[in-house]
Amino acid sequence: RMAWCSLVLLSFLLTAVSGNTAPFFNMTFVYVPEDLELGQHAFQLTAVDIDGDPLTYSISGPEAFYFSVDARTGNVTLRNSLDRELLARLTIIVTVFDGTNEAVSRKLTIIVEDRNDNAPVFQGLPYEASIPENMKLNSIIYTVFANDSDTGNASKVSYSIEEVIPDNTKNHWLFYILPNGNVVLNGSLDYAKNTFYQLQILAKDGGGLLHNVLTFQQSSTYLSLTIRDLPNLDPRFLNEPYSGSVTENCALGTTVLTVTAMDRDTGVNDEISYSITNASVPFAISATMGTITVSGPLDREQLPSEEVLLEVTAREKNLDIHGKVAQTSTVVAVMVTDVNDNKPQFYHCSLPSCDFSTSVQNNFRGNIIEHSSSRLPVSNLSIVAHDPDKGINSNYELYLQGPNASAFTVSPTKIVGTGEVQLLVQDPSSVDYEISHVMVVQIIANDTGNPTDCCSTAIVTIDLIDSNDHIPEFPQSTYNLSVMENSPAGTIISPNITAYDPDSGVLGQITYQLLPESIRKIFMVNATTGAVLVQNGSLLDRETRSIYYANLQAKDGGNLVGTTVLEITVLDDNDMAPIITGSYFISVEEGQNIRTQIQAIDNDEPGNRNSQLGFKILPGPFSNNFTINAATGEMHSKEPLDREALEDEQGQIVVTVEVYDHGVPQLSTSVNVTITVGDINDNAPMFLNQSYEFSVFEDSPGSFVGEVEATDADRTEINSRISFLLQRGNGSSNFLIRSSFLGPGHYSGQLFVDPDMSLDYDTLQQKFLSLVVLAQNTAANSVGDTADVLVVVHILDINDKPPTILSASLQDVHVKENGTQQGLVHTLVASDPDTNHSLVFEELAVACFKGASDAGEVCWDWFMLTPNGSVLVNSLDVDYELCDSVVLTLRAEDLYTEKGNRYSQNETLTILITDVNDNSPLFLPILQIFVVVPEISPVNLQVATVRATDADSGPRGTITFTIVSVMLVEDNGVSRPLENLFKVVTTPDQGSYVGSIQVASNLDGSLKGQYQLTVKAQDNEAPVHTAQTVLNIFTVDQSYRVRLQFLTTVDEVQSNSENIKLALTTATKAGVYVVAIRSVVDTRASQVEAKSVMEAYFVYSNGTALDVNQLTVLIQSSPSALAELVNLGLAII
Repeated sequence: RMAWCSLVLLSFLLTAVSGNTAPFFNMTFVYVPEDLELGQHAFQLTAVDIDGDPLTYSISGPEAFYFSVDARTGNVTLRNSLDRELLARLTIIVTVFDGTNEAVSRKLTIIVEDRNDNAPVFQGLPYEASIPENMKLNSIIYTVFANDSDTGNASKVSYSIEEVIPDNTKNHWLFYILPNGNVVLNGSLDYAKNTFYQLQILAKDGGGLLHNVLTFQQSSTYLSLTIRDLPNLDPRFLNEPYSGSVTENCALGTTVLTVTAMDRDTGVNDEISYSITNASVPFAISATMGTITVSGPLDREQLPSEEVLLEVTAREKNLDIHGKVAQTSTVVAVMVTDVNDNKPQFYHCSLPSCDFSTSVQNNFRGNIIEHSSSRLPVSNLSIVAHDPDKGINSNYELYLQGPNASAFTVSPTKIVGTGEVQLLVQDPSSVDYEISHVMVVQIIANDTGNPTDCCSTAIVTIDLIDSNDHIPEFPQSTYNLSVMENSPAGTIISPNITAYDPDSGVLGQITYQLLPESIRKIFMVNATTGAVLVQNGSLLDRETRSIYYANLQAKDGGNLVGTTVLEITVLDDNDMAPIITGSYFISVEEGQNIRTQIQAIDNDEPGNRNSQLGFKILPGPFSNNFTINAATGEMHSKEPLDREALEDEQGQIVVTVEVYDHGVPQLSTSVNVTITVGDINDNAPMFLNQSYEFSVFEDSPGSFVGEVEATDADRTEINSRISFLLQRGNGSSNFLIRSSFLGPGHYSGQLFVDPDMSLDYDTLQQKFLSLVVLAQNTAANSVGDTADVLVVVHILDINDKPPTILSASLQDVHVKENGTQQGLVHTLVASDPDTNHSLVFEELAVACFKGASDAGEVCWDWFMLTPNGSVLVNSLDVDYELCDSVVLTLRAEDLYTEKGNRYSQNETLTILITDVNDNSPLFLPILQIFVVVPEISPVNLQVATVRATDADSGPRGTITFTIVSVMLVEDNGVSRPLENLFKVVTTPDQGSYVGSIQVASNLDGSLKGQYQLTVKAQDNEAPVHTAQTVLNIFTVDQSYRVRLQFLTTVDEVQSNSENIKLALTTATKAGVYVVAIRSVVDTRASQVEAKSVMEAYFVYSNGTALDVNQLTVLIQSSPSALAELVNLGLAII
């Protein structure tokens, strides 16, 4: 709809121009930041009064209480605090009064600008979760969400975990949080270690301005995690180890002890059942209570051990998380204690090999010689008494009964447990073979602690044995025997030498032994057969003793003795090695032969092969130089001896001679024959090299030139002494030579320039001198003991010319920035015409440039010049944007310069820094307000611009703009996205890039508000860098379209359109945007007869526009513009 304000005919217009005009506001909305402090300036009310009247301002309306206005100046200040999150847009009535006309009022929209005054707020608190202890790695545990009611970056929330309780140091890594608030498990949980975790989670916004300071808001909360226990652990027994006791023969069901097990998964605490896994034990266990009781008869004596070990298993009722039975075992030791329930019994056995599980014995039989001495035991009795009870319960007494009890006594009379029982003679006169061949006694074992079943009886029958009355006799009084010396132990000397005894039975049995006792160390006799054998062959040594005498004794069963004499001859064995007599040290002059006799003896038996000797030379360094007579031992050299052929400094030869016998096994002895060979002077000196070359600088009197060396093979100092001298000839007068001792037969000749002579390099046609050095043996007494060698001495030039840096190595060097190039980047090369030089490089100065401008000291440490000319990158901070060229001033130095200038000319090396893409585009500030009038904004119309720069060069700094998003922010604060409304065209402009924001499709003129465009700038070389900015384009909707009616035709208005727009701009100071010029279709509603109409918008650069009333007031306020418009045919607005 159009609002119309009629302009009456020219006479009215002129009248209106001449009167006082009411003021008007040229503002529709303002921005106020929400963090504005009370009393501070909020905005300025400005009204236009073309009459220049003093104006009075006021504000009203429900939302005016937030502000105060200075009535005179229009300065509006904040009276009550703003909060954009509660009220983003306010509307107040602003009024201006000029004192003459009626007060003018209009609505003013106040848009509250967001500031980062809100911290993120966690939603859905409290945060609690219960998770199983076997939760998998990287599982999402919980999702938190925090909302920030600010806008832009200030509303973007990021999350982090600040602390994990308990033991943050140990457990902080166990969890992490994603940008979307998902809390993720990063490790393994264990209910046994921790049943609860508390995570302090921090929410932080992206930052924004607050009181003109970049501020980041944050808040924190806690996520409580309860770890849910799962059955993954076996149970365990409490109070281990277990032990108890119970008496034998106790009643069935007697309680021994109780075991207790618990589920280690304390959060599960499964039901436990108990069982005994041993087979065939007289005990049982309560499956639910763990109480162990006696389940069968207990006889301690029948058990394998009085300590019974029970294996008890505790098993959980339910399977664990792996589907397996959760169980554990323990060992319970039960001690069965003894009661006195057994009497002693007799057994036929010997300790300790008795088996008391066999039947007991009550009858025993033994024997004894008549009239045996008192306390002598009865033989062949194996009686053991045993009571299986334990401790005091196994005490019992022994005594005798029966007709012959007085002739014997029992031993011992008291036993604890088990003991061997003997019968001893008490009355020898009663033990008489002639009275009775057999005697009988009863042994009584009485357990005094068990009166009901106390005793056992053993009947012993004793056979009496008759005594001895014959002496053994040998057939011969003497036996002659022989044995080989060193015979091994056990060697039989005589198979049997026997004696005769007519007694029967034991009394006639003979045993043999050798006397005296000392002979038994060497010989032995078989006690039964009488065979004589070697006891210790190592003691049989013919050379020590060749005959032994011994008595052979024969003893019968009654200890009657007979003897005979043994004469034992020791036979010879080859056990003596030859013995060499004398020592063998011989001295001889070289060039002579030697001869010597080796003397030796052998102590084996003379006249046989054991003592027959032979001689030989053993292999060695000199064994081939000598020979020896194998029978006589005479040794001599094969040829004359040479002292120089010997490596030994003393000139000694050692030859080893072996002397051996002919026995079996063969024995031998060796001796060293040492021959000292004396030296004679029979060798001439010899130089180590065939020739020598030395060099010496010119003009260096007394300088050392070089050293020659010679040796003399003679082995004594007098015969190997050498002296050196120069043979007269070419240049020899310029030099001296001195002899020096280096070692035996080894001398050096040190060559020097004569101190009185000076060599001139320039006057020498040949730059060297050839000398002949003689080596002479000072002990020589014959011609020919001299050697000579050629020595060439090169004369060297002195270093006196400066070096030069090669220009080819001074070419520009290219180096990439940011440390992408490291180490060696260039090598400088210099030359020096001197024959001997050592060149090093030196850096004198560094200059830094950015383009043609001096960049200061920024590059001073970027590069390093090493002495060998290597140019190295010395820093990671090489930055093209700070400095694109580095100029090194340098020179070369000859370290060997002796005269004159040692330095080259100063040169420069330019290092050009190559740019890499390391900078993001940077948007330049937008200082203007952009406005679009949809109705007159065709496609491709530019409605806004952005400008950005990139510090990089070339394609790296080339920027391309794109539109990321378009949001329409309506006047009521509602935002909604739009697509394909705008496009951007990129053009370069003097070091920066301009993005022309253009209309891409027809805009909707009915929309009220502003377009919010997010524009991205991107450079054009990998790695790509981007930046974004947001710009606002205010839209002027159709409610601001004004119709101007003209009395002239369409053609006339079109031809005068520029003049009309100029007059309108002069009156309003606004931009005039003509929508259309067309003929009037219907003028019945108007008071004039218009022929054409111009439809236009009047828009200011701040995005505000004029409505019909405001336009009328401004035109009326400019008489000259009003007169011009009337003259151009304007009739009605």
